[in-house]
Amino acid sequence: MPSDHTSVAMIERAMQALANADPDIARAYPLVGAPNPRQRDPGFATFFSTIVSQQISTEAARAIMGRVNTLLPELHAKAVMEVEGQALRDAGLSWRKIEYAKGLADAELAGTFSADGLAHLSDDEAIAAITQLRGFGRWSAEVYLMFSLQRPDIFPADDLALRVALGRLKGMENKPTPKQARQMVEHWSPWRSVGSLFLWHYYRGEPV
Repeated sequence: MPSDHTSVAMIERAMQALANADPDIARAYPLVGAPNPRQRDPGFATFFSTIVSQQISTEAARAIMGRVNTLLPELHAKAVMEVEGQALRDAGLSWRKIEYAKGLADAELAGTFSADGLAHLSDDEAIAAITQLRGFGRWSAEVYLMFSLQRPDIFPADDLALRVALGRLKGMENKPTPKQARQMVEHWSPWRSVGSLFLWHYYRGEPV
């Protein structure tokens, strides 16, 4: 896992490359500056917390994960399989999320999915492996690759804020579709992850 300093240096290097490749980034970059690095731990526990956080606020997800960590101090596949569903329901998970969490744990124990093994797969292979799990779409998979595996060339085009920011950056009246967005940033390769970070940063910090 790179240190913060390396990440900051890498982001600045990537932003320079993106500014050279795209005049709209070259114009916006001095106005809002470089985005901060974002990292999450890789592994099973992050997949579990991704299930918990779907379609609820960050605060609610944090509260539920606090109760889950009290219930399961060791958050791994065997513990999730062994805990009663009702105990997870009492911690705040919906029955559907419990089903997804048990499915994740079952796949990990059966060897049909390996959270730790994703590091050895290509981007496309890792996305395919994650989206085979119930409850995980392409967006969740791409965000995991970006933040937990620190893959440099990921663009989660299904992200609404990302597409709104891209539309603004490019002076469009409407936000692009996911397919259009992917085409519009092809020339950002091999730094599309940093380009995505920049768009989120620009979305929050765009000058009036």
